This record gives sequence, structure tokens and C-alpha cells, in this order.
Amino acid sequence: MSVQTASRPSAAPASTRDNYPTRLATLPSEPWIRRQEAVVKGRADDGPLSEAQLERFERDGFVFLPGFIAADEVAELREELKALLDNDAYRGKDFSITEPDSQEIRSLFAVHFLSRRFARLADDERLTGCVRQILGGDAYVHQSRINYKPGFHGKGFNWHSDFETWHAEDGMPAMHAVSASLVLTDNHHFNGPLMLIPGSHKVFVPCLGETPDDHHKQSLKSQAFGVPGHDALERLVEANGIEAPTGAAGGLLLFDCNTLHGSNANMSPDPRSNAFFVYNRRDNACVEPYAARRPRPAFLAHRPGEHWLPD
Repeated sequence: MSVQTASRPSAAPASTRDNYPTRLATLPSEPWIRRQEAVVKGRADDGPLSEAQLERFERDGFVFLPGFIAADEVAELREELKALLDNDAYRGKDFSITEPDSQEIRSLFAVHFLSRRFARLADDERLTGCVRQILGGDAYVHQSRINYKPGFHGKGFNWHSDFETWHAEDGMPAMHAVSASLVLTDNHHFNGPLMLIPGSHKVFVPCLGETPDDHHKQSLKSQAFGVPGHDALERLVEANGIEAPTGAAGGLLLFDCNTLHGSNANMSPDPRSNAFFVYNRRDNACVEPYAARRPRPAFLAHRPGEHWLPD
């Protein structure tokens, strides 16, 4: 791939203090670390989210907004998604991730650079207004992708915190990021919807194992490193339960960067797809990785002001 920018800003040296050590040789005595940052940094007066919605996000680490976009916009985005997935020029590329046991594309990364339509969506004030409310400041797109989980064959994903990966492998210093998942097909309990553990965003669960080189080549298909241990997961689920927001196409799921989540396989004939944007506050731009020998490729972790294009 190539990065089209006047000069890619060099990463600042990582802070000498790591508030969230992970990828450890042995687990610490405590199963988790208390979150250091506030969850919601803005106010209801700052944007479109209501006080009740912000309170839900603060409490649970996510909020689902049904009917965020209209049916005609959903249809347009689904057409664009199909065109991207059918583009033979993207097959076999590192930013195009296939299912573990087939050549069917499950994720296409850096989609806001591949598509003007998805670029407009990433910059849509309806979306970025919510992001500024939660993060309390201006943000940039740290990562974008479209996800496609085909009927019958779409595989699941292990429990994980995105921040654990972004901190360990991308060098994201603090929990000042939020994910926005726009549902492009109806989500129901049988087509592998995203499952989240409410309240899990308030603690950081360290994980075991040294990060392998080029870990992303395996982890984007099936993650083994950066996965919390069963004891911590059991305690968090026992205390908070599991929720799987479902609803019609056009809904928006906003969730905190540290909320533990995963998904089951799609056992139904109905595919599940979504557009996914990660917004990171500008003053939280990534530095050197905290638990990897080198940063992940640019298609996975963008920097402010960077313009990425595929080879």
C-alpha cells in the first residue's frame, strides 16, 4: 500500500508510564486495572445525543440508536458495499480480509479512502456530532472498514477490547476513542450480532502472550493474542450480563473503545453487514506500540491528516 501525504508525521516516543500494561508473561495478581479516563467527556448540550443516551453510554459503554439513517440511505450504502466487495482489484490485498476457511471477504479496511460515499458518511455531522459529545473534542478516523458476515458461513470473533489491541499494537495512549457501527442489514439474534458486556469498559483486562510479528495477518481472521482470560470474563459477565443490540438496518451502535465484545457465527441464511468507523481524539494520536515490536500497517491505524491509497 502507499500513504499519500506530504510527510507522514513521525510517532512521538511512547510515554515512560504505561497505564495499561498487557501482553504479559504472567497475569498480575488482580484480574483488571481500573480505567483512568472519563467515559463521557461532553454534555447533552454539545450535540445530538440526549442526556439519557449519554447516561446509558456512561453506564454500559454503548448505546444503540434505531433508525439513525433512512431506508434510501441504507439502500445506497448497501449498493456501495456490494460494489466494493465485488471489486476484483481488492482481492488478495492486505487490506481485504477473508474468512478463515474461504476466500469470501469478511472485512475491507480503510473504506473511507476507497469510497467517496463512505468518506462522506465518516464525516457526516450526524455521526461526528455524537462522537464529539462522547470524546469531548475533535477526532479523526483511526480506522474504518466494512464488515460482511455471510449467511451460514460467517464466523464469529473472540471476546476482546479494541483498546487493548490499539494500545498494544498501534500505540494508542489512552481511552479517548469511540467506535461507530452503522447497521446495513437487519440484525437479529441468529445472524451473529455483536455481543457486548455492559460495564466492562470501566476496567482494563490485561492479556497474556508476547505479540507475534505481523500479528494482524492472523488476528483479523481469528484472534488468539489480546483475548481476556476466562476467569475475568466470567466475573464480568456474572456482574453485568451480556447484551446483543438488534434492530432494523439503519441503526447505529456507538460503543466505547474498551467495551468487551465478540460475536457468534452466523447460523442463519441472512447475511449481516455494517460500516464501522473508529474515532480517536486528536490529542490522543498514536505513539510507538506499547506491546509490539513495530506498528501495524497504515490501512489499520491512520494518523491525523493522513491520506491512504492502495497500491
